[in-house]
Amino acid sequence: QLQENQDEIENMMNAIFKGVFVHRYRDAIAEIRAICIEEIGIWMKMYSDAFLNDSYLKYVGWTMHDKQGEVRLKCLTALQGLYYNKELNSKLELFTSRFKDRIVSMTLDKEYDVAVQAIKLLTLVLQSSEEVLTAEDCENVYHLVYSAHRPVAVAAGEFLYKKLFSRRDAEDDGIMKRRGRQSPNANLVKTLVFFFLESELHEHAAYLVDSMWDCATDLLKDWECMNSLLLEEPLNGEEPLTDRQESALIEIMLCTIRQAAECHPPVGRGTGKRVGSK
Repeated sequence: QLQENQDEIENMMNAIFKGVFVHRYRDAIAEIRAICIEEIGIWMKMYSDAFLNDSYLKYVGWTMHDKQGEVRLKCLTALQGLYYNKELNSKLELFTSRFKDRIVSMTLDKEYDVAVQAIKLLTLVLQSSEEVLTAEDCENVYHLVYSAHRPVAVAAGEFLYKKLFSRRDAEDDGIMKRRGRQSPNANLVKTLVFFFLESELHEHAAYLVDSMWDCATDLLKDWECMNSLLLEEPLNGEEPLTDRQESALIEIMLCTIRQAAECHPPVGRGTGKRVGSK
């Protein structure tokens, strides 16, 4: 009897889906399209056994191309709710491979709010599976740390931090308590310098520092470590920094001190609503 009741309820749900959702998710009114996508995201979360499969996910994937920003935004927030739950990751693999390129392209969306949520979604995808995003996908997000729009830059800074800076080789207390050149931050500071030089936007160190300030404060304020990298001799087997790398580190260090002292974003970075031309 329980099984019969469950089958009957699922048949009703299916009838509502085919009779209402399938027609309304393409409604002429954007608000109705947005409600549809928001709700299907809730259904997938609450009853993943029935709804979290590609027969339903494809509607969210298709709607990511909607001409209205508010509808695209609902797609991304609905997906964030699913990717946030690691237990659902296996059910999302096919969707990820099919629609990943679209999500990556949305990081350049003309609506800033959509671009921010696209980056946040990719950060969740990154945490669910490192292999899914290619080096090229990641680079498309990395360069947004230099965006003039602060929320986009901060979201990209968090993505960059999770990808390149959050892994530590040694977690034992002894290593964690070391300071200066021997601290675990030393390699991370070098990684930051290498990234800054490779991005070839050498006049924009303040933008890079501001983008990562919220998620990597401890690293960016480790001036003792930066000083020792500049002043002390390299440890055995350690590659010394080149003059170019030392200059870049000094520039980054100055920007971190200015950011700590002034507590505001660099000139030219704001939170305006629309994206200008490239």
